[in-house]
Amino acid sequence: MTAQARTLTNNVEQHWVISMLVIIVGAFMAILDSSIINIAIPTLMHVFEVSTEEVQWVVTIYMLTLGVVVPTSGWLGDKWGYKKLYILSLVTFTIGSILCGLAWNLNVMIAARVIQALGGGMIMPTTMSIIFRIVPKNRLGTAMGFWGMALLVAPALGPTLGGYLVEYLNWRLIFYINVPIGILGFFLCLIVLPEFDSPDPQPFDFIGFLTSSVGLFTLLLAFSKGEAWGWTAQPTVLLFYTSIISLGIFVYNELTIEHPMLELRIFKYGMFTASKVVGMVTMVSMYVGIFYLPLFLQNIRGLGAMETGLLLMPGALVTGLMMPISGRIYDKIGALPLTVAGIIVLSYTTFLLSNLAVGTASTTIIKWVVLRGIGMGLVMMPAQTAGMAVIPQRYVGQASAISNVIQRVSSSFGLTLLTTYLTGRVAFHRTVYSAEINPWSEAVQQLMAKFGSAGEAVGATKQLLMGSLQGIIAQKAFVRGIDELFIMTALFCLIGLIPSLFLKRVK
Repeated sequence: MTAQARTLTNNVEQHWVISMLVIIVGAFMAILDSSIINIAIPTLMHVFEVSTEEVQWVVTIYMLTLGVVVPTSGWLGDKWGYKKLYILSLVTFTIGSILCGLAWNLNVMIAARVIQALGGGMIMPTTMSIIFRIVPKNRLGTAMGFWGMALLVAPALGPTLGGYLVEYLNWRLIFYINVPIGILGFFLCLIVLPEFDSPDPQPFDFIGFLTSSVGLFTLLLAFSKGEAWGWTAQPTVLLFYTSIISLGIFVYNELTIEHPMLELRIFKYGMFTASKVVGMVTMVSMYVGIFYLPLFLQNIRGLGAMETGLLLMPGALVTGLMMPISGRIYDKIGALPLTVAGIIVLSYTTFLLSNLAVGTASTTIIKWVVLRGIGMGLVMMPAQTAGMAVIPQRYVGQASAISNVIQRVSSSFGLTLLTTYLTGRVAFHRTVYSAEINPWSEAVQQLMAKFGSAGEAVGATKQLLMGSLQGIIAQKAFVRGIDELFIMTALFCLIGLIPSLFLKRVK
């Protein structure tokens, strides 16, 4: 290779690396915000003087807005250009963050969260589309690995950072922290990010937009509120019927018109379809850990939000560190060995979590989540990259949008099913334990006799003892339910082994 050729190669290499760093800023900010908000929910209840159900709309409205805007990201990127769309997304998200920080009541906060989601919903699919336009094919694994770090490190930092800001400074800072990041990302985009050639803009698919918006909005709302309203309650059932009809019309429309909003025909690429199945399994497993491990640590172990975040942080950091490593390995050997190994490790370590008990040492929990993080890091980005690598360039934007929609729907659906399973198992074990330990059981009678002989009043002793026993029963039932939930999740992970075998190396 001549000196001139080497210089040109180095310039190209440096340019995509710098561009990657710029778009990672936006991705990191969007993911950090979605993980940091949950910590502030109790504080928002107190500040705005609202109920738990009312304040949950701060989270729910963000998710619902994402469901509407994400499917349009591919069409908007092709029409306006992905650089312009990314900059617009950053600006919108930053403005929404400022308004959230300024909010003086719940209604203003909810409106600001809609604006924030309009920007945040575009950031992730747009950054993925940009990656597949600027990165050489032989370096895609490495690039996606670094991009994946933003997906995992941000949720790891979110609860800890949010807990610190809320507890020691001011809750408004969880939104204002996005402002300098957004401004920095905006100017870096203007300077560094190249313009991209876009396909000829196609007519807007209004029917596709309308039916996907209604279908995803009602589906995600049903998943979000079904447990509170009741799964067989009329509002929930009506939402599901509306969703099924709308999404049915959407699929038919997209498969029969010339210029669909989402090109569903890309599912004919077997590796793309296989990668989405692997991704669904992995995302459900990841979110089970994100939601239910903190629940166990806070409700059963009595840890605070910040302590919980610190305990779980090593696992998420290891996952983030594994992303670029698995990406480099992917560039050399492809996705199949990595995803198979990752799913096996992920399933095994999820099964280990079924041994959680009240007395489980913190060091043991850290060891389990670190090993689980290794498995997660091995499978996530290689599967995603392998699926996207077979998609023709003109469909990359739509494939990114489809990937994000599948990720959100599958994680909501999986968590809903597993939460229902957990609720049922906890109720079952509570019934069993209550039958074994009651006022007439031999153990309780012996304890009452012991307290009675010590001079305690029988009625007061019985009332005090049964109150304590009910608390113990509830705790034991919840722990058993959590353990069985992790067993079910471990078995669910193994489903991903079958599609992972189709992730052949792309040359």
